[in-house]
Amino acid sequence: MAVRETTARPTPQRARNRGLRWLRRNIIAIAGLCTLGYLILPNVVVMLFSFNKPNGRFNYQWQRFSTDGWTDPCGVADLCGSLGLSLQIALWATIGATALGTMIAFALARYRFRARSSVNTLIFLPMAMPEVVMAASLATLFLNMGIQFGFWTILIAHIMFCLSFVVTAVKARVMSMDPRLEQAAQDLYASPLQTFLRVTLPIAAPGIAAGALLSFALSFDDFIITNFNAGSTVTFPMFVWGSAQRGTPVQINVIGTAMFLVAVVCVLVGQLAGSRRKRSKRS
Repeated sequence: MAVRETTARPTPQRARNRGLRWLRRNIIAIAGLCTLGYLILPNVVVMLFSFNKPNGRFNYQWQRFSTDGWTDPCGVADLCGSLGLSLQIALWATIGATALGTMIAFALARYRFRARSSVNTLIFLPMAMPEVVMAASLATLFLNMGIQFGFWTILIAHIMFCLSFVVTAVKARVMSMDPRLEQAAQDLYASPLQTFLRVTLPIAAPGIAAGALLSFALSFDDFIITNFNAGSTVTFPMFVWGSAQRGTPVQINVIGTAMFLVAVVCVLVGQLAGSRRKRSKRS
């Protein structure tokens, strides 16, 4: 008597259950990829339209492929001048905010003094306060003091705005440090300066670097505080805002794409350096 062999075919219910199990295992990764795509999509649009050649003044509709914007990024009057001014202000604001913020962070994390809790609260106020309030307050202060609006008022305002972010980043790093490392250095007859330069500063360096990079990005990108305290000075964000009223040249997309690519390269270099450092420690 012949026995008929039957092969079990997956029923629709089994396939559905298998798909649900796969979805549960990968739901977090899918959500992360969707969020990342949502965040990167505007940058992709800016990058795409940097190769556009619009027929009119506004670069809002795709017409035809062209590299004219990349070959002549300074073809628009005052664009590169405003870009250089924004980079200069961002650089000096980063230096000032990083130096002051690092000292404040060490003082708040390492020392006990009167009104320490009040200082902690005041440090976070610029982060919680709307930018327009801070911008109007600084403009009122400069007007009452008779200070002429321009480069220095923008720089002072940017340092005050970025200071809180540096303090937050550096303070978090300093509070996570193991004090026994500094005590070990002192036991090995290291002076306070040697302990700071060879032990404390290298450990706090990632927090300081994070605060500096964040300060540079915030200063370069700021519009509200700059607009209130600039006077006749025009930075790159103000130039972009003014150009949007008359027309948006392709060179704006070119500069934005270049800044985005530079940021991506910096992040990749940091990741590679960190991975190599971990490999060297393991070996």
